[in-house]
Amino acid sequence: MPAISHWIMTLTKIQNWGDHMKDIVLSCDNLLKQYPVKKGMFNKVVGQKNIVDHVSLELEKGKTLAIVGESGCGKTVLTRVLLGIEEKTDGSIVFEGKSVDDMTPQEKSDMKAKIQMIFQDTLGSLHPRMSIRESLEEPLILNGVKDKEEREKIILDTLSQVGMAPMFLDRYPHQLSGGQRQALTLLMATLQEPKILLLDEHTAALDPKTAKKVLELTEEIVTAKNLTAMMVTHNMKDAIKMGNRLIMMHEGKIIYDVAGDEKKNLHVSDLLKKFEDVSGGEFANDRMMLAD
Repeated sequence: MPAISHWIMTLTKIQNWGDHMKDIVLSCDNLLKQYPVKKGMFNKVVGQKNIVDHVSLELEKGKTLAIVGESGCGKTVLTRVLLGIEEKTDGSIVFEGKSVDDMTPQEKSDMKAKIQMIFQDTLGSLHPRMSIRESLEEPLILNGVKDKEEREKIILDTLSQVGMAPMFLDRYPHQLSGGQRQALTLLMATLQEPKILLLDEHTAALDPKTAKKVLELTEEIVTAKNLTAMMVTHNMKDAIKMGNRLIMMHEGKIIYDVAGDEKKNLHVSDLLKKFEDVSGGEFANDRMMLAD
């Protein structure tokens, strides 16, 4: 009987592990990204610097991962490598159960379409010569919404989500505030029906009040559409507030990984202590934000 119980427990663990893996949309294992170190008049390569230093993580379906760290810790490069904007040096990336190394060019293109990245620069994310209507209509056309009246209804519904009147549809990006542009960028990304949102410091250029509103909108969208999200930030309070799991990076490495009840009870002081313990020096507020 003990042997049977052992096998039942083993099979249950295997099944639970299998169920867990089904929920993993994107993962990386031992991911390494190096930049060349150059010196001298002729920029001779004298070595390699680990920007992302053997990082392993998983993005679980419908969950949000917050990555916090000081400027230059490698968090933005990590997102660029995961998306395929930059090539990895070593390690593996798996999207929806398939290694990126084994994907065809078309499969890689399809993967990028399913992962939408929201950048800090809102003006750079929106076409300066396209009206707001045209910018919102483009992803709908690409997704096969052929009926003009249907597109108009979706566009008006989308606009109402950020409290903007229909008159804004004929305006251009430079005629909107930074918060309005970022809100529209978020909504445009969701119109493309992505599997993952990668949020790269998407509130960093906004004033605290506007940043709070955009962060709340982000949570609403992610929850309503059951999206998987990864938010990169150097704002500790935002990292604690947003998401189901928090990772802290320093010098390209993960130095802290917390989820569940432990994350719910987390305070900025806990992150400060962890950061200072690992960095070996006093915290510098210009490198990571404590913003309200």
